[in-house]
Amino acid sequence: MKNEMRDLLAEIYARPVEIQNTQSIGGGCINETLLLSLSNGEKVFVKHNDQPPPDFFHREADALRLLGRAQGPRVPQVIGLPKTTSPRFLILEYIEPGNPDGDFHERFAHALAGLHHMSHAFYGFDRDNYIGFTVQVNKPETDPVVFFREHRLRFQQHLARQRGLLPTNVDQRLDLLLNKLERLLNVTGEQPALLHGDLWSGNYFADARGTPCIFDPASYFGLREADLAMTELFGRLPQRFYDAYQEVYPLNPGYEERKKLYNLYHLLNHLNLFGSSYLSSVKSVVNHFV
Repeated sequence: MKNEMRDLLAEIYARPVEIQNTQSIGGGCINETLLLSLSNGEKVFVKHNDQPPPDFFHREADALRLLGRAQGPRVPQVIGLPKTTSPRFLILEYIEPGNPDGDFHERFAHALAGLHHMSHAFYGFDRDNYIGFTVQVNKPETDPVVFFREHRLRFQQHLARQRGLLPTNVDQRLDLLLNKLERLLNVTGEQPALLHGDLWSGNYFADARGTPCIFDPASYFGLREADLAMTELFGRLPQRFYDAYQEVYPLNPGYEERKKLYNLYHLLNHLNLFGSSYLSSVKSVVNHFV
């Protein structure tokens, strides 16, 4: 893979470029990451995986380019992607991290609201992508409840059912919840909003100037409350973040209750990715509404 990276870097910079230093930055449950120091003085960030789905990094590059066109948080620019049917790595701009000091969280909230103002004619996207390694179905729909019910919750339910991860009683109660979802979601006045799609605390940071940055997207056009809810799933941002968002782009009343529904999508996905340790969290949300 190193030779493949070197060849691609030579193509990007239009001259031979040596990789002088390779620093592992660790990785999550899906990919590994590297910081490369190059002979031309540049640094680049590399995400890699030995066995990704064929279009995995193509879809991430698509999302980053789209996010980069919005008036939202900063995103790393796509520098290079191998011209193969199943690339094993993606080369991105390296953004030097800094400290989220001062009014970072207010600026992050305003930038996220700016991202969410980018809209589209339908909910979904023009192609499927991934949430982790799970396919994320983005079939276009004009009804946001249909989109969220069928292509987010029901799709994950079917996967969990096929894998034997949903006990019958939980599966049946989840069906009851899905059948009444239209009464539980308040979509009054909402338009399809460009979402990051996987906005937990590990997918945002401040750059060296304190500018809010986001990365590792699972983007589509959806209900913006889904992004906000995800920021609360594994710990939450300071309250001033949510207050600042409400000031510039108010939510419909009842978000505090609805956020559990949006996060059910991610809990089901974690159940499918990582197994039964997430079943109790799924049951808790389902039992709350049914």
